[in-house]
Amino acid sequence: MTTTHTETARAAPEIASMIGGQPADGGAVRESTNPADVEEVVATVRLGDAGTMLRACRTASEAQQRWAAVPAPVRGNVISGAATLVRRNKTALAALLTREVGKPTGEALGEVQEVIDTCEFFLSEGRRLYGMTVPSEMPRKQLFTFRTPVGVAAIITAGNFPVAVPSWYIVPALLCGNAVVWKPAEYASACARALAELFWHAGVPADVLNLVLADGASTFEGLEQALGEGVVHKVGFTGSTDVGRRIGELCGRHLQSPCLELGGKNPLVVMPDADIDLAVEGAVFSGFGTAGQRCTSLGTVIADERVHDEFLARFARAVEVAAIGDPTADVLYGPMLDERFLVRFERDWLGLIRDHHSIHGSTATGRITAAAPREGFLGGDPERGLYCHPTIVSGVRVEDEIANTETFGPMVGVARFADWEEAMALANGHGYGLSSAIYTNDPRAAFRFREEISAGMVSVNNSTSGAEAHLPFGGNGKSGNGARQSGVWVLEQFTRWQSMNWDLAGKLQKAQMDVAEIAADLDYRM
Repeated sequence: MTTTHTETARAAPEIASMIGGQPADGGAVRESTNPADVEEVVATVRLGDAGTMLRACRTASEAQQRWAAVPAPVRGNVISGAATLVRRNKTALAALLTREVGKPTGEALGEVQEVIDTCEFFLSEGRRLYGMTVPSEMPRKQLFTFRTPVGVAAIITAGNFPVAVPSWYIVPALLCGNAVVWKPAEYASACARALAELFWHAGVPADVLNLVLADGASTFEGLEQALGEGVVHKVGFTGSTDVGRRIGELCGRHLQSPCLELGGKNPLVVMPDADIDLAVEGAVFSGFGTAGQRCTSLGTVIADERVHDEFLARFARAVEVAAIGDPTADVLYGPMLDERFLVRFERDWLGLIRDHHSIHGSTATGRITAAAPREGFLGGDPERGLYCHPTIVSGVRVEDEIANTETFGPMVGVARFADWEEAMALANGHGYGLSSAIYTNDPRAAFRFREEISAGMVSVNNSTSGAEAHLPFGGNGKSGNGARQSGVWVLEQFTRWQSMNWDLAGKLQKAQMDVAEIAADLDYRM
């Protein structure tokens, strides 16, 4: 018997913002539903307002110095404890991801593993927050540098990677001695609460990691107030380019540089010497994994005209036979993350298809329904979920809107090129600069591509998607402001350099001004 919406809503847990370990009063209530079956309520979410965000930032500000006083190796031990708890709960947390955002089981398990990897990398960085000793130009004077915490980090994340991407911010921020206010996507609130609980149980103080559940407008208003009060010192944001611009402008008014990880229109170039089957496999995963809802999802395949037709035929066939549907089954992708993305995909992005384009990969575009079925769909009635047909659009030209717009859905463009300059115009002309790939066996082509591509990340004979915890992640142009996450590079986001000079001479020594006198004392002639 099918469970009704009312029955699942009655059984669903109610969650709210957590400030200093206490649930915060909320106003509007949002139901977080399973996108594979919208009748299933995963959690009832009590959303906060701008005041909730401000109170959380004040609480974090009061707690931050106590946390910073904890020795960094001890903070690393807390992160180690988080890794242990996440590993013990890996299957359960992955299952929650599948229920709340529709991520296929294999992808969900991989995402949780990314949290573990991030924790394990940074637990040792607590013993390596190195400064330097620097030689002075003056005698009897010592110079030092130290990494110091930024203060309070306000972290705002999307729901397509509801635990992995937040860990990229939260783990290094905590390790470096900062307090955190985390605002996840409201449609992934249950995943966020579960991850936060694991960190609290690992020993992160409840006032050092605060969780705010709120909509975007309330978050922005509360962040604006918190920056005005001086209780936020770093903003990390993963999301759309348009929202990233607004956050960048807001932070700029307070002389702060945020960490912005934004969208992408990621190219995949297929050279004439490429392994076509490997390129097809990479394009299928890049373009349609997570239903195309990754910032690193493939935007446009740019194929040499000598292999374009062969590649397109194999690519279209691979997508035509791909299993789509129930995310607990063995599928290429499941539902869209949330109804807003399905609506936007059908309303805005499918409208980018023009008369000179051809459609491949499926017999229909847009939502999978009884009237527009998907052959081989897995999972019963598709209309109970937010499922979308995969769409390949060939005939893409450099001036097309589809070549220059992030579509955030299961749609991939295919363009042909005659020479290198044409390929690079397609690869860079959109103004994004996140991820990229080239398929070739020619090292000269691989390195030339690396030199000329605008993207912050380059793959050779691999997909545009995929990250490792110890490699810098981030983009340029419309994809971000040059900030990098992951690896040791993210430490620059959550620490500030402090210099110190210690004069042992017993008299005032004026650098630059006294250099000539010192040289004379040493009987040294410049």
